[in-house]
Amino acid sequence: MSKRDYYEILGVPRNATKEEIKEAFRKLAFQYHPDRNKSPDAAEKFKEISEAYAVLSDDEKRRQYDLMGRAGIEGRYTPEDLFRRSDFEEVFRDFGFGGFESIFERFFKDWFGGFRAPEPSRGEDLQYELSITLEEVASGTQKEIFVPRLETCEVCRGSGIKPGSSPKTCQKCHGSGRLEFRRSTGFAQVIQVIPCDACGGRGTIVDNPCPGCMGKGLRERTRKILVRVPRGIEDGTYLRLRGEGNIGSHGGPPGDLYVIVRIKPHPLFKREGRDIVYEAPISFPQAALGAKIRVPTLEGYENLKIPPGTQSGTVFRIKGKGLPSPYGRGDQIVRIHVKTPTSLSPRQRHLIEELAKEFDAGEGEG
Repeated sequence: MSKRDYYEILGVPRNATKEEIKEAFRKLAFQYHPDRNKSPDAAEKFKEISEAYAVLSDDEKRRQYDLMGRAGIEGRYTPEDLFRRSDFEEVFRDFGFGGFESIFERFFKDWFGGFRAPEPSRGEDLQYELSITLEEVASGTQKEIFVPRLETCEVCRGSGIKPGSSPKTCQKCHGSGRLEFRRSTGFAQVIQVIPCDACGGRGTIVDNPCPGCMGKGLRERTRKILVRVPRGIEDGTYLRLRGEGNIGSHGGPPGDLYVIVRIKPHPLFKREGRDIVYEAPISFPQAALGAKIRVPTLEGYENLKIPPGTQSGTVFRIKGKGLPSPYGRGDQIVRIHVKTPTSLSPRQRHLIEELAKEFDAGEGEG
């Protein structure tokens, strides 16, 4: 996305005088100064209007901007060159804001030239898959898991330096952490600022790295973490454990741990939402004559009455024997499956043949 025009940011025409530009900046600086305006986007707007004023209030920078746009500014000046102390201190002093140095450090340093000093960053999030049983879904459970994660090295306390040693000033950048390259482009000189490749932008070099972490400041540790799994949880649910991920860099906060709950297949039951389904096998005589059968549930056994003439596929419901949910506890659904014998003794075969004749005779009379 292209950046906004400096004149548009300050709300002044392109032929505005220096006094008009200064007055526009004063009003906007007072409105969006982060010590006064606590809205989430105030700091960004304050940086934007300050950058616009730093360019348009200087005759030479304004001429280069009018001629080449932002390409005439970016990479040409260091932050110190761009933000002149006197121009900003006058505005801050008039409104009782903090000094220029604190504002410069907070918002403007290392904006231009492609260099930005290391900043605290949040640690990476981690994932862990946890398998539980259907019975544990019904009751809820607590599980101890062991998670490998990056933590601050206890030997060097995160510095990456061997205890008793000190880092040395980088000789290539002389401790600034950045390198400047100047080149002429006809009528102007371009200054490009990049992080020092010798020290990685830190300004120091470690000759004696910490033996515990090999100079990284971080070590992998396996930690035991207690996970509380609520009742009725669905398969694939993510449980977020704040601050249990990898530690952040440069003093940043740790990431989070996401525990993905997986429910093991059950040998007897299937889940349908908050209901539990059980396929109950019964014999032909039980289906024809009726019977009482014992049905397994997640909490033991229940007696179920099968009325005479029950057909295969008939469904019975045992109230309150399913899984808990915010909408109440589900039921256990018992689906009847009438078993057909696959092998018969001679006597069994004779009896069934006789029964078949009885059925045929009865249908003929009808």
